[in-house]
Amino acid sequence: MNQWEQIEGTPYPLGAYWVAEDNAYNFSLYSKHAEAVHLLLYSKQDVVHPVFEYAMDYLKNKSGPVWHCRISRADAADAAYYAYRVDGPAPQGQFEWHSFDFEKVLLDPCARSVYFPDAFSRQAACRPGSNAGQAPLGVLPTQLCEIDWQDDKQPRHNSELVIYELHVKGFTQHPSSGVPESHRGTFLGIVDKIPYIVDLGITAVELMPVFQFDPDDDNYWGYMPLNFYSPHHAYATDPAACKVQAEFCTMVKALHAAGIEVILDVVYNHTCEGDQTGPTYSFKGIDNSSAYIITGNAEAPFANYSGTGNTLHTANRAVRRHIVDSLRFWDSEMHVDGFRFDLASIFTRSSDGSINLDDPPIISEIGTNADLTNNRLIAEPWDAGGEFQLGSKFPGQRWMQWNAHYRDTLQRFVRGDPGLVSDLMTRIYGSADLFPDDRFHAYQPPLSINYITSHDGSTLYDLVTYTNKRNWANGHNNTDGASESSWNSGWEGDENVPPEVFQLRKQQIKNFICLLMLSNGTPMFRMGDEFLQTQGGNTNPYNQDNETSWLDWSRQAIHQDVHRFVKHMIAFRRSHPSISRSRFWREDIKWYGTDYLVDMSPTSQQLAYCLHGGSQNDTDLYVMINAAATPATFGIQAGAPGTWHLAVDTSRPSPTDITLELTAPIEETNYQTAARSVVVLQSAEAPAPGKA
Repeated sequence: MNQWEQIEGTPYPLGAYWVAEDNAYNFSLYSKHAEAVHLLLYSKQDVVHPVFEYAMDYLKNKSGPVWHCRISRADAADAAYYAYRVDGPAPQGQFEWHSFDFEKVLLDPCARSVYFPDAFSRQAACRPGSNAGQAPLGVLPTQLCEIDWQDDKQPRHNSELVIYELHVKGFTQHPSSGVPESHRGTFLGIVDKIPYIVDLGITAVELMPVFQFDPDDDNYWGYMPLNFYSPHHAYATDPAACKVQAEFCTMVKALHAAGIEVILDVVYNHTCEGDQTGPTYSFKGIDNSSAYIITGNAEAPFANYSGTGNTLHTANRAVRRHIVDSLRFWDSEMHVDGFRFDLASIFTRSSDGSINLDDPPIISEIGTNADLTNNRLIAEPWDAGGEFQLGSKFPGQRWMQWNAHYRDTLQRFVRGDPGLVSDLMTRIYGSADLFPDDRFHAYQPPLSINYITSHDGSTLYDLVTYTNKRNWANGHNNTDGASESSWNSGWEGDENVPPEVFQLRKQQIKNFICLLMLSNGTPMFRMGDEFLQTQGGNTNPYNQDNETSWLDWSRQAIHQDVHRFVKHMIAFRRSHPSISRSRFWREDIKWYGTDYLVDMSPTSQQLAYCLHGGSQNDTDLYVMINAAATPATFGIQAGAPGTWHLAVDTSRPSPTDITLELTAPIEETNYQTAARSVVVLQSAEAPAPGKA
């Protein structure tokens, strides 16, 4: 060991680490503009008065912009937690708008676990002066568990990838979940439900934010991160630091053992510190002008491209390092398989807020980091500042993307809007307009995350149940949800709904799921959509930690017919590799209308196609889609009579709406589709390649 490091500490890695050979802790904190940094160590018995305080000397405890020190176990006494006090200059120009307050107790941005004292207070962090005893504290590394990953093997899916978006608490918090009461709303609750997830056919779960967020922020969804390294304490059966990490890893290991990938919805575009009126927990008091994009306007100093009060300064090399180091932690130490980046267009914003699409540094660093090359990278390719970069415009070449155009087209077409046949063809085909596979781009259809609904908006059932957006006393409807193409199927809400309307709603949901699973690309749907989960019409329950948002598992039994359809439709997709391909369908697809030619007129609401599967050693599929309010007769334009067998008809009651067995051959040359229905035929066996 270098003798200098034994005395002064080392600047990297950032955070707090145990150095066993020295029987000491190494602490490292980035602050380019700080003039004084004090390390505070606290015991479990007293989180107001530190048991040890160390004033760092810039002559020996600073290397460039990084402050660091080495503290022996003897000096640390019985310390369990740590924090900092940081001082520096007053606010100056645009790029030096500081928020130093030397009395504030500050959380290390790189803490691996966060402790909240009983007197924790967001309000104390919002006002000037000391918040001692009320501030979140970092947990010393000796208080954390060693994780034994044993023979954990991380799965990787291709054509069979189906993503299931879920909220850790909401998934099992409802008493109907059937998990032990102590496991409700936790990582272990997900473990209890793995047999259900596997049975449904899901191959990847996308967890809404699990980074530690502010428990006083009234944000149930978790999109207000406090720390980028630690799992949220309330998602463990015991908030003790060791338990939180251990239970997260237990969940990951169990999901992997079941063949399920784990994708985290990560928020690296803003933090819970908000604007100038928000709390000073961490970044803001450590080095505000490095961490956030600053406007220079004293009345509104924080740029707000996130819609939440601040925007992380991802063009800054120090912030980029924080993000990449955090991703590497979740990959290497927590065995996560991928990341969905919230408001990823913020990654393309320069220091002044302008857009850099040529080569934004953070996207390059993530994409080229050797430790992250095997991770799934998924972008939400827009931000709250109005930037929309869906498809080839987004500069992450191998990033998958949430395809909002797919969502919008499917919602409108199934609702019954005319004149969308051409756009529907493009979306089903894999959105080649957005992800071109020309010689220059060479994009592939799996990069398109196809979805109808997500956490951000209505549930699938509410989409066909409410036309008018609901007003809530303690909830909100966001602008994204308000723009949804919802339709109540002829009756607003659930009260006294006529049976025929309810049946139409089920049929519309089956139409959505059927088209989603028939589309080239990567399908995703939100938890509970498979059994008609409802939020009572609320399109933005981000602060509703109650039965509005908790998954009501009793609906699975009540609506087992829809659940069966979704499960079988996933299995149908998996059994037909010609649907989900690494490349576009090209010559294997032939489009039709009710007659031989596609009707692309402004009033058209019908489309048919034959997907030939011979090149994929698969059977042929013939799909007929009728979004009109009246029946339509489709001529079957491919194959001889008797070569087709009915696989799906969404207008039929369960269990005849979908079958995985081969039915009697259809001898007719046409098929009468019911109003608002989708029909799928399949050939008996795969034709020889080139014989389609």
